[in-house]
Amino acid sequence: MVSNGPESRAVLATLITDKPVKKTAYQVKGVFIRHYPDLDIIPMLNGKYRDRYLYPRVQVKVLNEQIYIIGVGDGSDCVLQLIDKISTLDFGNITFEVNDKNIIDMMDQFQQADQLIRYRFVTPWVALNQTTGRKYRALNNSERVNFLNKLLGQNIVFIAKELSVDLEDKVFTKVNLSSLFPKPVDENNWGAFSGEFSTNFNLPNYIGLGNGITRGYGAIYGLFNPQEFNFEKDNSTVNPSNKDAESDKMSVASELNGINVDDIPKSRRKKLKQKKGKKRHRSKKLLSEEFDIEENVPEAKRRRKLGGKRDNTKLEDRPDNEEPNFNTAAYHKKQHEI
Repeated sequence: MVSNGPESRAVLATLITDKPVKKTAYQVKGVFIRHYPDLDIIPMLNGKYRDRYLYPRVQVKVLNEQIYIIGVGDGSDCVLQLIDKISTLDFGNITFEVNDKNIIDMMDQFQQADQLIRYRFVTPWVALNQTTGRKYRALNNSERVNFLNKLLGQNIVFIAKELSVDLEDKVFTKVNLSSLFPKPVDENNWGAFSGEFSTNFNLPNYIGLGNGITRGYGAIYGLFNPQEFNFEKDNSTVNPSNKDAESDKMSVASELNGINVDDIPKSRRKKLKQKKGKKRHRSKKLLSEEFDIEENVPEAKRRRKLGGKRDNTKLEDRPDNEEPNFNTAAYHKKQHEI
């Protein structure tokens, strides 16, 4: 169902350090950017390739005080190149010795399966952004769980499209969430959920789904106990004999839902190209923080205060609550200064 090309590959590297890593993913990426500026991985970390790759090809996570680096498709070799160089991590106020490196090089990822595979969100799934959050609040509980199930399917199909996966059948999903009440996430008014899901799509451990991927949200872990299910037109059902044994422990479970390529919004990558002689302005609408940002909101607010004029105040002189796009080189420079 998918070719054995480079985009079907994923690399997961875990750094085993001499002491627990109590740093954020941004701080870890800052060390990489500062100490290995000439490596191929750097443009994938500092936002330079944002328009080339709508889904991040390299993702850094700090989970259980350990560093995980995930390379997807073109990012796979970049991760291996970085791992080969690392022996210490110098944060300025503390240095970590890398005692060991666990590397899993996986081929034939991102393919459809003829069984449902269970996954758990090991970090909150930020399903709702500003736009989808407004729609979600207008729904009743039954509609909400179906809405989230469809969003999850769209997240997965989006990745498949980005990685040029040929979807022969629908991608089926079934969410199993702990609550329908979203947990607010930072200043963006996003909504996050915890729990599990099942899908007929093979995904590597620790990659992110939804919004906030570069912040570490939406990381998944496969539980790998496939359930048989039937593809029947307009009537897809899970085999009752293989029903998820832990589903009763969760508060909210959805019906099995199928998503195809036509069910997700078209990419706005082409629309973001700047026309000659015109400056690109961004709107507040978000498909997801990683893939379709259309506005630097703090900058827009500053312009309104200044009567529409651009604020030329240096980054270091701005208030801390008015930082620019978090994935730019300037933001990283500020974030990772020790």
